[in-house]
Amino acid sequence: MTKTPGFNFQIPEKIMTPDTVPTRIGTLSFVDGVPTDETAQTVYDHLDFLRGVEVFLNFIPAASIEGLRLGNVARGATRSNQAAIYDQLLDSAPLLLTGNTDTVYCAAFLDLEADGPTVVEIPPACGPGTVNDAYFRFVVDMGIPGPDRGAGGKYLIVPASHTGDLPKEGYFVARSPSHVNLLILRGFLVDGKPDAASRMFREGLKIYPLSKAASPPPMEFINSSKVFFNTVHANNFEFYEELDHVIQKEPLDFIEPELRGLAASIGIRKGQPFAPDARLRKTLIEAVAVGNATARTISLRSRDPRARIFENSQWMTAFIGGDYQWLDGDGMGGRNLDARTRFFYLATVNTPAMAAKMVGKGSQYAASAADTDGNVLHGDRTYRLNIPANAPAKDFWSLVVYDPQTRSELQTSQPFPSKNSKRDKLIANGDGSVDLYFGPKAPAGKEANWIETIAGKSWFTLLRLYGPLEPWFAKTWRPGEIERVD
Repeated sequence: MTKTPGFNFQIPEKIMTPDTVPTRIGTLSFVDGVPTDETAQTVYDHLDFLRGVEVFLNFIPAASIEGLRLGNVARGATRSNQAAIYDQLLDSAPLLLTGNTDTVYCAAFLDLEADGPTVVEIPPACGPGTVNDAYFRFVVDMGIPGPDRGAGGKYLIVPASHTGDLPKEGYFVARSPSHVNLLILRGFLVDGKPDAASRMFREGLKIYPLSKAASPPPMEFINSSKVFFNTVHANNFEFYEELDHVIQKEPLDFIEPELRGLAASIGIRKGQPFAPDARLRKTLIEAVAVGNATARTISLRSRDPRARIFENSQWMTAFIGGDYQWLDGDGMGGRNLDARTRFFYLATVNTPAMAAKMVGKGSQYAASAADTDGNVLHGDRTYRLNIPANAPAKDFWSLVVYDPQTRSELQTSQPFPSKNSKRDKLIANGDGSVDLYFGPKAPAGKEANWIETIAGKSWFTLLRLYGPLEPWFAKTWRPGEIERVD
């Protein structure tokens, strides 16, 4: 056996590093395996860039919760007993990720650090409600999918670290690893109107510290319909500053060491100021731009074949893999990070009920951002979508149009860029199907079925089935594709 020069024995070539290595970040140079000064700086710059991109992609859930919290603060809701309510439904004025126009939202933020164990009293007949922690992880359902099963009741949200005594009965108890928790409730329309749901929340919802149960502070409801404000996280350098606020606020162990270390690698560390120098700041500005582009690509142009609900279709599922924790069903793939990124870049609220098959209960979702040929949807063109007869929705179906920039409702002259099979007087075809039209102008005679779009802007849509029935899950019923008609 011949010797490798400089060694007593033949060294496998696969473990050796050449003096120069061409790569996508340039030619890297080594002195007998030791990086030169220039190569070391190049590699560290690239490592900081990679970490910046990964921080963006992995912490979208945390930044999104922070964006929602800041939105509530902008409306004057700074304490847990102050709730933002959408008395006249969610129209296109507020920026809120893919919200619906069909239920009355009521949202409040709990602060378990300030208040300790917190009571949430849910009125009877409340629609689906959920508490999520500061990383958008599921804490507990309320209302119809919750343990009260729509009968109403008292929930007690307790810090995970709490060791004091708790009531032994009278409460549905759930623990949360974070201080900040989002409470989001939905109320159903009655006779197509939001009044009953709004009144239900205003008269029946109560939030207060357990320590003040004998004399709880009065609720304050802030109507947030028809008002412009932002709840969406930043897509520039400010994203990292939003995340830093979360890390500083929350307990050290509210996220696992792996994620903490990822944030710390770019200077976001609990108990220390986030103050990147000029070099790192420049790198992170580029990293967040690439992270944003990556999230948009994963979200709106998914390459995962499981994203498609039907064969040869542009309709995509919200939960790739069908698991609310984005764990692949066979366990072999671990957590699907792209699927998690995709969901939280487009949506809010995480609950098993959204991913589970519940015939006749809850809701199911299908999203489309392309026409039949896979082309981006343009606001200056006219499209048609056929909703076949006998849509498998026990309650109703709805379709809402969104702006891909904001992932919020498209802002047009129509306050509600949507159609609802129960509320709207849609014109049906002879076979019972309904053709919906999208474009800058309504086709003649189709005004009732028309959703306005804007020249120069793209759009995408979500189809919701409320009370989904078996034909949806069996895929024996499927919506048509979005077809260009002009």
